[in-house]
Amino acid sequence: VIIIMTIKTQLSCFGFVCGCFLLLSGRSILTQGFAPVPSSRFHSVSTLNLLKDEETATREREEMLQQQTFGGYTVKQRLREEVESPFRQVRFFGFASTAGSAMVALYFSALSVVKANIMNDPDSLQNAIEGSAINLAGVVVCSVLAAREWRIGEANLQRIAKGGAIARLQVMAPAITTTSEEEEQKLKQKRRTLSEYRRNARVLIAAGGPEYIATLARSLTSDQFEDTNDIPEKLQDVDVVVVPVLLDSKRQVSFDTQEFWKSVEAQEGDRNFDISRATNAVAFPVGAGAWTDCLASEIETAQKQKFDWLQKGLTITLKKNGKVLRRATGQPQWGYLIGAMETLDGSKFGMPGDSEKYGGP
Repeated sequence: VIIIMTIKTQLSCFGFVCGCFLLLSGRSILTQGFAPVPSSRFHSVSTLNLLKDEETATREREEMLQQQTFGGYTVKQRLREEVESPFRQVRFFGFASTAGSAMVALYFSALSVVKANIMNDPDSLQNAIEGSAINLAGVVVCSVLAAREWRIGEANLQRIAKGGAIARLQVMAPAITTTSEEEEQKLKQKRRTLSEYRRNARVLIAAGGPEYIATLARSLTSDQFEDTNDIPEKLQDVDVVVVPVLLDSKRQVSFDTQEFWKSVEAQEGDRNFDISRATNAVAFPVGAGAWTDCLASEIETAQKQKFDWLQKGLTITLKKNGKVLRRATGQPQWGYLIGAMETLDGSKFGMPGDSEKYGGP
């Protein structure tokens, strides 16, 4: 009887929780998920009006996707997390509701233990204790699984939000070549966001103190070995744009990174130094506040790992699809970066539209 009551209680609680979740989800979809369709679409209208309606619907859809939800994440970010981790929320609510129902069952089984103890009924007491142990184990196991799913979801959302913040960062950039005239017209302006480099170039963010940035500049613009330095040209060949970010001891991004870059002077062993040699391969940060906020977590992580982020610096490499390829400390390893980038990023293995450039089907 106790086992049957426990199962009935768990099923009823689970059904109640799922019903509430579906009701709330349905209400959210009905109120936010569908943009109103203008009545003019159902009538014969001019092409201009149709275009305006499309633009209005697109704008409303984008505004809806940018709405803030609980936790500070946008609707678009949560939808993307759901696409990347399908059924994670279903698993979370399943484990959480099961833990809740097991807790309710534990309450009743505990009452049965007390009752059997008062009535001095050994058989009922034994059954009640076994039921309580089973319910307690269900509460613990399902709670742990629900907490795990929650942590995974939060980590995914933080990663997606961080990627969006990086994509919105602005740079003062050199001209880049594209295969599309439409994209070429779009990217004529000097000030660009990093998201505009998607499908056209990879971005290497190199942040550090004055000595780090000066060393980075000399490595790109002087002959430090016996042969001629052709790193800037090689970087352009593999579609890599370098963004040097000058930091101070207070973790703030400097407003004059470009001026500092131009003021770097050659040192002993730097032959044929010319700071303009890397002009077409380097972009400079614009909007120090946004860059400071975005790099704050990266600097904090490096500091927790006992890395000297000011002297040794840190690098963030973005793939053509905008995702982070790798994070590292120290000066960029140009030889490895140039030689392995096409394999690391995967341009030769499935990027739509790249067959003409890289060969293949």
